[in-house]
Amino acid sequence: MALAFKEAESQLSKKLKQKALDQGFNPVGIARVPGSPRIQLRTAALERWLNSGHHADMNWMAASRRKDIQTLLEGIQSILVVGINYYVNTEKADGALSIARYAWGRDYHKVVTQRLKKVGRWLEEQRPGCRWKVCVDTSPLLDKAWAEEAGLGWIGKHSNLINSTKGSWMVLGHLLCTEPLQADKPAISLCGKCQKCMDACPTAAITEPFVVNARLCLAYHTIENRNPQLPNEITQSIGNWIAGCDICQNVCPWNQKNLQSTKDKEMLPKDWILSLTNQQALSWSDKTWNEKLKGSALKRIKPWMWRRNAKAIQANTL
Repeated sequence: MALAFKEAESQLSKKLKQKALDQGFNPVGIARVPGSPRIQLRTAALERWLNSGHHADMNWMAASRRKDIQTLLEGIQSILVVGINYYVNTEKADGALSIARYAWGRDYHKVVTQRLKKVGRWLEEQRPGCRWKVCVDTSPLLDKAWAEEAGLGWIGKHSNLINSTKGSWMVLGHLLCTEPLQADKPAISLCGKCQKCMDACPTAAITEPFVVNARLCLAYHTIENRNPQLPNEITQSIGNWIAGCDICQNVCPWNQKNLQSTKDKEMLPKDWILSLTNQQALSWSDKTWNEKLKGSALKRIKPWMWRRNAKAIQANTL
């Protein structure tokens, strides 16, 4: 009886992962709740990070539900974790402003959610009564820790998830479910003694391995900071990063390999994202910005923030 149950669990898990692959996710993996002791270590690390104030004013990071996945779905037993490669083998135009690669294409929150819901509905058809929930990085979930647990990759010293074949250019999604599934082996860290990401950060935001202080991070300040002006130390180090920052990922040896460019049409960049000039960023009206940002994760940056960031870049180049 137990053997038959295990076989059914294994077969369902394989089919579920194939359904995820069919939706364009790759890599995919499964973790069982409550996970290995490493989940408790990651939870404790989050608590230390919060206590140090490294989350700046991102108060949603302190949500108590983030520390207990059971609060997200009662009776949860398993998590299907998926990734989408967003690396595009192209570069911005000469003289254009820099925008983080994750935001080049369509809003990944919508892409991941829509596709994972299809996988969830399929699972419910196979196991009537099974309950499930889709989570992306806006949910109070240790998303990268559970991706590590499901074997998709390991959390690097820059705090991004690294896959040995796709590097760190991935967005993640999670399908929480009440069905017992066969877990994959957790990933093993392969960063070793390397600290190129730490050395390259212009503001020393990676204060120690695996710890990023948002108060010093260019990505935080260009996307999340709602103050009318950026701090002087950020303005002095902003370079031409108007939205986000990829410096720590650009220097990572795992991203220096011959990575496969995504074939996912939803991840391909809009033309303006690769050719945006400082003059355009400063002169576009709110209406123009809203039109350009339609369907983009970059909508989180309000028009006045684009202009604020552009002014900081301009001041840094005078």
